[in-house]
Amino acid sequence: MATLDKDQAKARDAKSDPTIKAADDLKTLPLPEVENRLGSSPDGLTQSEADKRLTQYGPNEIAEKTVNPLLKFLSYFWGPIPWMIEIAVVLSAVVRHWPDFFIILLLLVANACVGFWEERQAGNAIEALKARLAIKARVKRDGKWVTPAARELVPGDVIRLRLGDIVPADARLLDGDEISVDQSALTGESLPATRKPGDAVFSGSILRRGEIGALVYATGTKTYFGKTAELVETAVTVSHFQKAVLKIGNYLIVLAVALVAVIIAVALYRGDPILSTLQFALVLTVAAIPVAMPTVLSVTMAVGARLLAKKQAIVSRLVAIEELAGVDMLCADKTGTLTQNKLTLGDPFAVDDMTADQVVLNAALASRADNDDTIDLAVLGGLKDAKVLQAYEVLHFTPFDAVHKRTEATVKAADGSTFKVAKGAPQVILKMADNAAAVKTAIDKAVDDFAARGFRALGVARADGDGKWQLVGVLSLFDPPREDAKATVATARQMGVKIKMVTGDALAIARETAKTLDMGADILDGAGLGDAKRDETLAVAKSIEDADGFAQVFPEHKFHIVDVLQKRGHIVGMTGDGVNDAPALKKADCGIAVSGATDAARAAASIVLLTPGLSVIIDAIKESRRIFQRMNSYAIYRIAETLRVLFFMTLAILVFNFYPLTAVMIVMLALLNDGAILSIAYDNVQYRDEPEAWNMRVVLGVSTVLGVLGVISAFGLFYLGERVFHIDRPHIQTLMYLKLSVAGHLTIFLTRTRGPFWSIRPAKILWMAVLGTQVVATLIAIFGFGLVTPLAWYWALLVWGYALAWALVNDRAKLLTYRILDDVKKDEKPRKDSQPQGAGKTVVTPAAAA
Repeated sequence: MATLDKDQAKARDAKSDPTIKAADDLKTLPLPEVENRLGSSPDGLTQSEADKRLTQYGPNEIAEKTVNPLLKFLSYFWGPIPWMIEIAVVLSAVVRHWPDFFIILLLLVANACVGFWEERQAGNAIEALKARLAIKARVKRDGKWVTPAARELVPGDVIRLRLGDIVPADARLLDGDEISVDQSALTGESLPATRKPGDAVFSGSILRRGEIGALVYATGTKTYFGKTAELVETAVTVSHFQKAVLKIGNYLIVLAVALVAVIIAVALYRGDPILSTLQFALVLTVAAIPVAMPTVLSVTMAVGARLLAKKQAIVSRLVAIEELAGVDMLCADKTGTLTQNKLTLGDPFAVDDMTADQVVLNAALASRADNDDTIDLAVLGGLKDAKVLQAYEVLHFTPFDAVHKRTEATVKAADGSTFKVAKGAPQVILKMADNAAAVKTAIDKAVDDFAARGFRALGVARADGDGKWQLVGVLSLFDPPREDAKATVATARQMGVKIKMVTGDALAIARETAKTLDMGADILDGAGLGDAKRDETLAVAKSIEDADGFAQVFPEHKFHIVDVLQKRGHIVGMTGDGVNDAPALKKADCGIAVSGATDAARAAASIVLLTPGLSVIIDAIKESRRIFQRMNSYAIYRIAETLRVLFFMTLAILVFNFYPLTAVMIVMLALLNDGAILSIAYDNVQYRDEPEAWNMRVVLGVSTVLGVLGVISAFGLFYLGERVFHIDRPHIQTLMYLKLSVAGHLTIFLTRTRGPFWSIRPAKILWMAVLGTQVVATLIAIFGFGLVTPLAWYWALLVWGYALAWALVNDRAKLLTYRILDDVKKDEKPRKDSQPQGAGKTVVTPAAAA
């Protein structure tokens, strides 16, 4: 009872002491001091005290913020473009234009459904991170070992860790032998880390060797693992695609509102009926709003996503396609991405007359495959022929332990002779070897050479019969690069994408890997980097921007690196496969989870690769740039057509007091033209060897020129119809409808290329769709079908000839516009503080372009 009171007193002291929440302090303080602050001991807590602490600190799990699915769906009806579409729906109901009402409403709902479904498919990174926690934990409560759910662990609990266990919470090791911990999924370190009593082990790491007790000092979101989850949750980015669509929408909305205000003012001045004025406002609103633009662009990206899927790249967030096209900095996680995440035997150093093969054989005899030890498997994998082991019989095997720090085996050869072999740390093997004095200098030099190259050294010794130990050589262990990594880095550089290595491994290992892959040698130490909450100085931010890679980094460092590069004006891609990569994957403009990635990495990423290696990323970048070209072409087309209809109708009503198009004609234009234009998703395009970015000056400049020329050509036909051929107004309306329809679809053949319209052959599906819809439009114009006043066939033929002639003129104007805009761009000096520096090429960011 006294013990219990003492325990509770300690607990009260712990609760009143705010330092218990400082996990960083508890990670480094002397173990007795940690026990004192936590109000605990190697005997653990009582169940009643554990229950109290569970109430105080909360469960050992990651809190999840959920969004109501209904509210998420409704959010797609909120924003400038949805507002204007909704106004059009309301106006349609007011003037009882029910066909318009249902068509526009259908487009609005369809777009919301597409966006909502995309988000649902993205998955939940927090759920995947929670799945990494151990389900059960072996805990000492009331002096007995019990196995409650890991979520019930509290600071002060004593747990038992065994081979293969996932560490359920951050803890300090108690008395016992040293252990080996795999932290590759948490920190990116490719080699297992050795931990001694008193050291800290982190939640989410895996025990690879040994068994030991540990004192829990941090649970839930207070653990390193939990902080990683919080970073994922707080990483929120707005895509450049969303910004571009918003800018286009705002441009057209402001224009439409201004023109509608002018028209209403003039109508009221003239004394026009209010209902007619509202009707025209409806027609003009429908004409001005890019109702189908979000849907067309989403479909274009969805088609592109299916093409990427054929290349084994699964897109979980559609806007990532556009982001990938603009990536100029790609932060690639080393372990498992640039390298194979598999320890491999390098060239061994042999002593005296020993051969390299003999050194490897002796080391292999001192290894066991069934131990599933990373080093043993690497040594056994280094044998040229595994069958050579069949000639030997292992009589006794001593596994690695903290006292002897080596593995040892007694072996019987085929001739009946026996000998012993051992492998371990070079200094340990040297100490036991009889020939140490003679070989020490050579061995030390070999070990230093291996260390300089980032390799881990392993000494090998042999003793024949009852003889003394002789050191026979040193093995080198390293994580080899993927076979295609070097070529991928070179290709990416040619395409204007600079790849930066990011790893939790030591500087020497990172430099050696970077040297092997020709990535450069400027590797920064992650220990000097800040976290997500720190603003770097200009000099430090510049050093991060110019670095070829980063070593010894933790999750918050990766997140911070991406954040700094984004603030420097770069569109950043991030590849990774572990839990440690999840925050940066979500923070990046385009997160890419490589083959074999953890669930957390996949959930946080925008693109998931199904095949090993990085070469598929290059294919994905090429395909994404083609998709971007298609979206850019459509955006220019859509704006040009909106301006053409908007200004023509406005000027016609102001100058001639005449409605050149009816509401039905406007709806038919939207249905036929935007319906057929979906085929642009399959168009033939050429990708550029530089990152893509939405250049609003070019998009709006080219589309405005084409739009203005369209207005001029429309009034030219209006003049011919009314003043030259003396056609009545109802027939002129049909004439103008056909002209706007045909000329509008011819415009897409102009906007799809920067060169002459014939420079890139259009896809068959595109020109067939255009031809098909214009045949329908022509038949409607000729026969009427109760929708329009019928035209004679020769008037339809005249419209086609007129539209084709103007298309040739527009194409030359387009080329001149591009030339002028490109010359202006060349004359501008790039700002070093804001412009990307990727691969020596200047990339205009959306902000700068606008």
